[in-house]
Amino acid sequence: MAAAQPEKTPLDVVQQSKILVETFRKEQKTQKLHTHFSINPFKKLHVLSDKPMSKGTQEKFKEDPAFIKAVHAARLEPTKKYSYPQTESQEIGWISRPLIDTDRRMNHHRQNSDITKYMDAAWRIKEQTQNLS
Repeated sequence: MAAAQPEKTPLDVVQQSKILVETFRKEQKTQKLHTHFSINPFKKLHVLSDKPMSKGTQEKFKEDPAFIKAVHAARLEPTKKYSYPQTESQEIGWISRPLIDTDRRMNHHRQNSDITKYMDAAWRIKEQTQNLS
């Protein structure tokens, strides 16, 4: 059988404060102070309007061109943001240029010969005579 462990004595106030101080020191070693804050451009921004009767609030705020640029960059489609697909699912349809402009094999224009021009005119005349009757 396992040996019975002796009961632990409860910690007094001095020991508890030493443990607390040691915990704080460990936390402060790993903490990093962040002083630069900005708005996440990928999150939808909800702008609240001013009160209807307020005056002079618009003069206080100026547009930040860096923030506007970051918001516009976040709203671009992936092909304009990145040079190559970032995920497997982006590979499907990444090159979205139409093949008609680039591949001559897919470029089949309608061609009219003398016979097709004659038959188009004949069909038009036939349809007009049937519609008038």
